[in-house]
Amino acid sequence: MARRALSINDIKAYNPKILEFEGAWRDAIGCPELKGTWLVWGGSANGKTRFALQLAKYLCKFGRVVYDSLEEGLSLSLRMAILQVGMVDVRRKFTLLDKMRVNELREVLSKKKQSPNIVIIDSLQYTGMSYKEYQDLRDSFPNKLFVFISHADGRNPKGDVGKSVRYDANVKIYVEGYKAFPQSRYGGGKAFTIWQEGAERYWT
Repeated sequence: MARRALSINDIKAYNPKILEFEGAWRDAIGCPELKGTWLVWGGSANGKTRFALQLAKYLCKFGRVVYDSLEEGLSLSLRMAILQVGMVDVRRKFTLLDKMRVNELREVLSKKKQSPNIVIIDSLQYTGMSYKEYQDLRDSFPNKLFVFISHADGRNPKGDVGKSVRYDANVKIYVEGYKAFPQSRYGGGKAFTIWQEGAERYWT
């Protein structure tokens, strides 16, 4: 993608689409821009998928969301999680992709009509992408928001690609014990409780 030098007037004229988050979401993330990359990571059975679906539901307030379940695909457990979160309420804005590979996803995102604004990919490791390939995907769709779900190695994203995407991400969210701990370039920073009962059992 060609880059150009920007004047002060260009910078002043930049008019990003800002998502006016409210309540606990604003406390956690601030008011983000509808573009770029977010990364969510954590260990197994800590609430990562539940959080990703809660986030997907909230983001449906601001645009069309696709959730590419590369790792699990449509399954009984994912069906239960989707229904428990109440995705039925946003069914007109939400689409589940059943293990759609990145090259097929590119075709979906390239459509001028009905192309989603927000793309959630679960998981980063299952894409098989290198960091360069991730950059190419991001740069090919500069006006879309990508949210990658990642495995964890301790308290860090797993693998070299996971660690590199973490540095690049505008919003970084670590999940542990049914709580999400965000670092955001848009403000926020307050922990988000994914499941109150589970969090109380884990943290007390």
